[in-house]
Amino acid sequence: MPQTAYTCLLLAFLPFFATSCKKPAPPAAKADHSPISVRTSTVRARHIQRIVESVGTLYPYDEVLVSAEIEGKVDQVNVDLGDSVTQGQVLVHVSDEEQRYVLAQNEAQLRMSLERLGLKDEKDRVADVKQTPDVRRSAADLLEARQRFARTRQLVEQGIGARSDLDQVSARFQAAQAAYDTTVNQTRNLIQEVERSKAQVDLQRKKLRDTSVRAPFAAHVKERQVAVGLYVRPNAPLMTLVKIDPIRLRLEVPERMAPWIRNGQMMQVGLEAFLDRKFTGKVWRIAPTVDQTKRTFVVEALISNPKGELKPGSYARATLPTDKSERIMVVPARALNYVLGSNKAYVVHGGIVEAREVKLGDRFETEVEIIEGLKEGEDVATTSLARLDTGVKVTVTGTDDTTRDGKPLPTGRESKSNSDGAVAERKAAE
Repeated sequence: MPQTAYTCLLLAFLPFFATSCKKPAPPAAKADHSPISVRTSTVRARHIQRIVESVGTLYPYDEVLVSAEIEGKVDQVNVDLGDSVTQGQVLVHVSDEEQRYVLAQNEAQLRMSLERLGLKDEKDRVADVKQTPDVRRSAADLLEARQRFARTRQLVEQGIGARSDLDQVSARFQAAQAAYDTTVNQTRNLIQEVERSKAQVDLQRKKLRDTSVRAPFAAHVKERQVAVGLYVRPNAPLMTLVKIDPIRLRLEVPERMAPWIRNGQMMQVGLEAFLDRKFTGKVWRIAPTVDQTKRTFVVEALISNPKGELKPGSYARATLPTDKSERIMVVPARALNYVLGSNKAYVVHGGIVEAREVKLGDRFETEVEIIEGLKEGEDVATTSLARLDTGVKVTVTGTDDTTRDGKPLPTGRESKSNSDGAVAERKAAE
């Protein structure tokens, strides 16, 4: 057979072979419209006492940068990083040789002025300027000139004395009067000079004391910035001190909780470094304003820290019971489904499901507070949530309430975040 004819015959039978090799298609699956079996729980009302729970940071009660007040070369450094210091303890000493010389000069000048005023001690004061030595001597000269003038005038009036003698004693009397007035004024100026000298002496004594840099309060050395031999100038930083007993806890609390918090409230504080311990804090100060960007306000508490175990900069979680008591709606946590950025619950009524978006509040041990979306007494599905949606038919096979008769509901806790969406995402992830 020619090759061309053979090829044509093969092509003719190909459709037959292709058809005979195909497998028969499976029959179409039947849609399952039977009701879904679920368990339900009832939306219940509970009375709870609110607890504010927030995460904050520890800060020192006081922190100060100790600086030099005079210039000079450092000749002593008595403490270092981490050392505990008492109030008034000498931390750093600056060479005081020059200051002692200046003080001796000022004290000598003061003593000279005191002696001119007839004072023995710098604490003495001039009671009457007329009782000072210079004024009394000038007063004596004036008295003598006045008496000579009176006698000479009497003699002239009697015709015994010469008129020229009267003119001479009169001029001396006037000169003595002027000298007396000048002496009184000079003495007053000298008294002011003494006061100025005393101020200079006091100032120099202070500079001498400032060569010893002392701790302003009992604290710990956070940082040392000086060494022996360093020449320092006024306001040069030397050391940073922190007071950490008591230590200060700074919290940010959502603004809606402002009516629940007051000064003097006690709180429990936990830290990652002390997982097996709880510390007690006391509300110390409450900020009068709200941060408009965060919608929070600052609360500060004091925590006793006698051993210095708590360190500034650490994170801490505080739990603060309040007097706020409320009636809330709760459902089991497993009755909620997080779908596409929102929390949903599935209400069962007459065998039909209605999916509702709900707004969550606080989370308890097994239950979650419902702020919006559900009503008391409604039944919500707790199983097969991934298969449920509005309009789906269900069959209730039993109840699945998580409340325990005869036992109180766990105390409510307020989340630190004031963003409902962020709270919902965190709770759904848990």
